[in-house]
Amino acid sequence: MSERVQIVEVGPRDGLQARKEPIATAARIGLVEHLRRAGAGRIEVGSFVSPKAVPRMADTAEVMAATGSRQRDGDMVLVANERGLDQAIEHGARSVAVFTAASDAFAEKNIGCTVAESLDRFRPLIEKAKDSGLFVRGYVSTITDCPYAGRIAPAPVADVSRALKEMGCGEISLGETLGKATPARIAAVVEAVAEHVPLAELAAHFHDTYGMGIANVAEALRLGIRTVDAAAGGLGGCPFAPGAAGNVATEDVLYLLQGDGYECDIAMEPLLDAVAFIEREMGIRPTSRVYKALRGGAC
Repeated sequence: MSERVQIVEVGPRDGLQARKEPIATAARIGLVEHLRRAGAGRIEVGSFVSPKAVPRMADTAEVMAATGSRQRDGDMVLVANERGLDQAIEHGARSVAVFTAASDAFAEKNIGCTVAESLDRFRPLIEKAKDSGLFVRGYVSTITDCPYAGRIAPAPVADVSRALKEMGCGEISLGETLGKATPARIAAVVEAVAEHVPLAELAAHFHDTYGMGIANVAEALRLGIRTVDAAAGGLGGCPFAPGAAGNVATEDVLYLLQGDGYECDIAMEPLLDAVAFIEREMGIRPTSRVYKALRGGAC
């Protein structure tokens, strides 16, 4: 195919934020360094949110400083409010992300407000970020299923995505939070959103609870999406989505891309070294099939 696909490595933030056990700052720094050596050009390194709510991300500023994230366009941090944005700017972030959902029930559980209220909250935040020269990504969670409201129709996903684009988000990441969807349902959402947001500005963010993650990534690629979120080792899971597994594993996505002839800047062997680091230094068992096949790791 000789088309380039960009993987956004979300392991250091989305992959670790819900871990119950403490994670040493040195281990988080080491993970980012391993991912850089593997060729990851875009890494979600952390978040500036309440350390009481998300203690695993309390050392994001230290991780940024130690890994050269300051003024690095490809590195991204999640922010939830103006205080978080100010911290991101103070510590040299060049890209930030904001987070909402297509389900009011999920938004209320996760960020304490309805979807409409979250958009009102983020409008001045995005404007300030843009005025400060930052690239802004918008996350839309629960694009097919909500743990509290059930199935989600494509229309509200399209509405939220359009609103985020109109506010100034340069990229919209479509999050299939529960990992329940099949390719046909992914296609319905992508096609609905693509009526309002160009495919070049969309990213696929899928979880692998039912083993559909790679199949859904393949469908997103078939439809024209060329940015895929993934986490080394299949790290992840959401505290507000009971039973949901981790993100689709970066090495599994890379295997798909290489096998189907896409170009990607990440190299497999150093990526597997990063997964081995996760297993060895963080004590987290990788869930990816490719790691097990190529390194004999746990699955």
